Amino acid sequence: MDWYMMNCELLATCSALGYLEGDVYHREPDCLESVKDLIRYLRHEDETRDVRQQLGAAQILQNDLLPILVQYPQEKVLFDAVIRLMVNLTQPALLCFGKVPADATSRHHFLQVLSYLQAYKEAFANEKVFGVLSEKLYNLLQLDWEQRQEEDALLIERILLLVRNVLHVPPDPTEEQQGVDGDASVHDRVLWALHISGMDDLLKFLASAQVEQQWALHVLEIISLMFREQSPEELAAMGQGTAGAEHGEDTRELQSLRQREMAEKRSRALQRTSRHSRFGGSYVLQGVKSIGDRDVVFHKGLHNLKSYSHDLGKEPRRLPRRRQPAPEAEPSRRSARNVRLFLRSFCQDFLQDCYNRLMLLVKDQLVREKAQQHDETYYLWATSFFMAFNRLQGFRPELVSETVGVRAFHFIEQNLTTYYEMALMDKKEATTWARRMHLALKAYQELLRTLQEMDRCPEQAVRDSSQVIKSNIFYLMEYRELFLTLFRKFDETKQPRSFLKDLVETAHLFLRMLERFCRGRASLVVQSKRVRRKKKKKAHVPAVPAPPSTEELEQLWEGLAPQVQACLEGEVPLPEDVVPFDATSETPVEEQRAEALLRIQECLRDSRVPQALQLLRSAREVWPEGDVFGSADVGPDEETQLLREILVAALPRHTPTEPEEPEEDEEEEDEEEEEQTMQVSEKEFNFLDYLKRFACAPVVRALVLLLRGYARNSARTNHCAARLLHRLARDLRMEPLLFQLSLFALFHRLLSDPAAAAHQELVTLAKFILGKFFALAATNKKAFVELLFWKSPAIVGEMTQGYSSLQEGEGTTRSRVPPWTPQEEQELRELYWKYKEMEGGDIIAAILAQLPSPGRTRRQVVKQLVRMGLASSAKDFPRERKGTRIVLWTQEQEEELTRLFEEFQGSDDVLGNIMKHLTARRSRARVVEKLLGLGLVAERKELYKKRRRKSQGHGPGQAAPGVPAMPAQDSSGEDEDSEEEEEEDEDDEGLTEERWVPEEGAGQDLAQHLHGEGLAGPLRWLQSCLRRAAEDREEDGVSHPVPLVPLTEENEDAMEDRRFRNLLRQLGLRPPASEQESFWRIPAALTPQQLRRAASSITYHGPSGSPQDLPEPPRCPQDGAAEPLMAALGSDSESEEPVPVPVPVPSPVLARTKRRREVASEDEDEDEDGGSSGTEPPPPAPRSEEDEDEDEEDPQPRGRRKRIRCLEEEEEED
Repeated sequence: MDWYMMNCELLATCSALGYLEGDVYHREPDCLESVKDLIRYLRHEDETRDVRQQLGAAQILQNDLLPILVQYPQEKVLFDAVIRLMVNLTQPALLCFGKVPADATSRHHFLQVLSYLQAYKEAFANEKVFGVLSEKLYNLLQLDWEQRQEEDALLIERILLLVRNVLHVPPDPTEEQQGVDGDASVHDRVLWALHISGMDDLLKFLASAQVEQQWALHVLEIISLMFREQSPEELAAMGQGTAGAEHGEDTRELQSLRQREMAEKRSRALQRTSRHSRFGGSYVLQGVKSIGDRDVVFHKGLHNLKSYSHDLGKEPRRLPRRRQPAPEAEPSRRSARNVRLFLRSFCQDFLQDCYNRLMLLVKDQLVREKAQQHDETYYLWATSFFMAFNRLQGFRPELVSETVGVRAFHFIEQNLTTYYEMALMDKKEATTWARRMHLALKAYQELLRTLQEMDRCPEQAVRDSSQVIKSNIFYLMEYRELFLTLFRKFDETKQPRSFLKDLVETAHLFLRMLERFCRGRASLVVQSKRVRRKKKKKAHVPAVPAPPSTEELEQLWEGLAPQVQACLEGEVPLPEDVVPFDATSETPVEEQRAEALLRIQECLRDSRVPQALQLLRSAREVWPEGDVFGSADVGPDEETQLLREILVAALPRHTPTEPEEPEEDEEEEDEEEEEQTMQVSEKEFNFLDYLKRFACAPVVRALVLLLRGYARNSARTNHCAARLLHRLARDLRMEPLLFQLSLFALFHRLLSDPAAAAHQELVTLAKFILGKFFALAATNKKAFVELLFWKSPAIVGEMTQGYSSLQEGEGTTRSRVPPWTPQEEQELRELYWKYKEMEGGDIIAAILAQLPSPGRTRRQVVKQLVRMGLASSAKDFPRERKGTRIVLWTQEQEEELTRLFEEFQGSDDVLGNIMKHLTARRSRARVVEKLLGLGLVAERKELYKKRRRKSQGHGPGQAAPGVPAMPAQDSSGEDEDSEEEEEEDEDDEGLTEERWVPEEGAGQDLAQHLHGEGLAGPLRWLQSCLRRAAEDREEDGVSHPVPLVPLTEENEDAMEDRRFRNLLRQLGLRPPASEQESFWRIPAALTPQQLRRAASSITYHGPSGSPQDLPEPPRCPQDGAAEPLMAALGSDSESEEPVPVPVPVPSPVLARTKRRREVASEDEDEDEDGGSSGTEPPPPAPRSEEDEDEDEEDPQPRGRRKRIRCLEEEEEED
């Protein structure tokens, strides 16, 4: 920008600052006011940043502001104003413009401001400037917290911001290209000036001081900008040897380049003949066709034959911008040796004194959201950089203990997942989110490498800590699925190649650590999460009420006639806001006319005569044609007659559409909604099963993309990529997964490379894969065609085992639809042409009725017609929706329905059998309504599907007559899936609602079976609860539901046993009805006699076959008094004298309920039930006062008190 184009007021303000004479700056009297005016001008600049550009072109900062800062530091007000102005002028260009502008004009202004910032940075490479700033900052930090004023804190913050802004200025690309590694760049000179002034020591003090916590994020941001162009590997290698040893890496690179050059020279020498090439001649390339049918004629020497291609001379195709690879981040640059030594010393001191404390403060501010947006990127960078430096510079885990642990893994994984999700959602800023994702990935990689170093540490405590961290990381599913997700969603247009390199290296390290962790253990249990989709039926549309009969309408008209007459005579005013026609509606005019008739009829039936009459007259004006609403000169008598006809007319009404019955699984998905719930479980981990997750096309494609630049990759990167491919091919025995043309082209380039000896591992892998391919191609000729496609494990199985394996049901992607044979296709084609011209009918229904092959569904036929080209899409065959028009039942159909009902009335599934044998296809709702209308059933419950009932005595595990049959129990019942139990519970809820009562002997066989399997204690507890409930209902005369509360672990385990719950259902007990209930309950509908029969049915029968009463447990939840034990168990059935039983000591664990009742002897229960009695129970032993006091003093356990509170609350609610 030309100086003479500067704004006059701005020029006058700059002139009033002062002037520079030699090295001395003479300031004007209005210098302070001029600085404040410049700050005011910058505050009101436009979107092009014109003031900033003019000040940059005038070099105000270099010629005026910096000299004022250096020569007048003692004038506090002027110093503060100059610092404020310089902070504003050095503000990053991205903050000024918000983002990099897209249009050319704005981008020009952006680049202009950036060039001025680079000039500012070069001016700050001055030891005097940083010396003044360091001295001022030191004096401010010397003040105690009580003496420090608010303006002092602002000045500290502005100095830190000024240093941040100067270090943030990006380097000039032209300058970087001219220089070489080892030269001092502008950034290096700024760092050296910062070091000479002592600013680095002040930064370390701010990071470690207890009272300077508020500057933690500022300090971390400045440190990250200081090490922006450095790599921890190079800094850690500094000072470990002589200068010649430090350049060992450069020497090795030069040797590899020289070897490549010499190999190319030797290959060219072997191709060149001894004769000169002035007579090259022409050659015919057999097998290579030219434009026509002849072979290509080659007019060059034979040494150029290998470089021949049909693309020679063609203009390369331009790659669109949206498909261009993402640009790489700023490359690392080797600074001057003295700068690297200073930075290395700074890293050592920072790790020793500041790292753990500073990272703790920063993370606390990030978690509490006290930082600015995206400040966590500085935390991620510091984690990866300093942990890498510590690992390479004599590993000491105590120096980085703050960022080593499960919490650090969780924090980084959480941010990495957030960046990944935002990159998918925010498409415009996907590149920016990818950079942040790269920072998080490098931090994650460094954490894994630190764990690896901890495993090698000689201290046992450090190795144990590493094992604990790894067990937590490998247990959680999120950490195992992270790399699979990143591989599958890798996009080279959004994520740079360096991201892919770090991803491959991190995944290789994670797999190796996981494999070694599993190898040292017999079994590893990990967490598994599975999304369970529970289908929820859509709510049915309520049925339309039946229309009124003719008699009811006549009676209604007799009551409406006087009102109609009053309205016609004008005694009742008519409303004026009645509109029969809506011009903005998408409904056709004819349908609106029918709706107007329905509205008139509804008004009459609702006794709204004025609205009906006004609506009739308004509709007559809108639709005068046809005299539907009467003629124009209609009289009062004719209007009265017209209203009466509309009232009694059977007008067609729109009935709500009903959901159709699903024909197959695919159609059922449309009729049902899915509820997703996350189920967390544990399973035994298998490393090979986890490795199979990587056997997919996205992972192989990403590895091939990385290996395309094998010559530029480091040896470690090529090793990690080759090892991953080797795992997929060799460990999983899926060599065909790598049979891909792009990979083979890479192998061809590698094997023909003269310097291939430097990549021996890749050469070995290429020869192995090629050998497997040609061995397979000898038996499978289609392998050459398979080279064109990426493959999945199922396709790999097809290639090796045969292409018919999937059709036989061995593959995972096998379709459930059987294939169409040529004969079936021909029959389908003939049927389609036969019924194509059918009018008013369903073509697909007619084809399904005549199709010879059974089992075909409507959707399968439609898809095959589209596939054969007979139809353009499935929309050509719209399904006829049910409920769109009134379908009447004919007399023959009603007789058929009556006959089918009488035939299947005694079956378990009446409605299902009727639907199977019904000739006319109708929905279940229609059939149920018709059965109710014909009076064949009184309510819908009679049509519910019934559980099968079996008679008593058919074998073990079978139920008594009148009781729902339960399946025979075996040892495999305990291993059934929990989902089957939940479905069974849902099915049994319907049976409970029917309130069926148990018959005599219900559950007897199942109770004997459970007694033999060691559930005698819970059975005794259940029997005692039933008898006490019967006695309570006889005493109180009132029946209410009684919950069954298990107070012992044995009873709790029994209540979780599926077979024990089946017994409870057979006895008529009710499971928890909702989430508010926790316990099973004895229903209020069961009488005392039924409860005693149920208790008698679970009586244990001894070996002789005679019934033996089960001894009662010490305590029941419905009774708080102590009960004596029965002497039946363990006694001889032939003995005449009862066996004495010792009196049990009451346990303090047993709960005390609100009510205490006395329980009658077992003989009375036996007499009432009519059963034989066993031995007579002894009377309860007297209890001493010490025992009673001991019972009162012993508190209840916490779990028991909680259950008692639940029981008391439920009893109060009941």
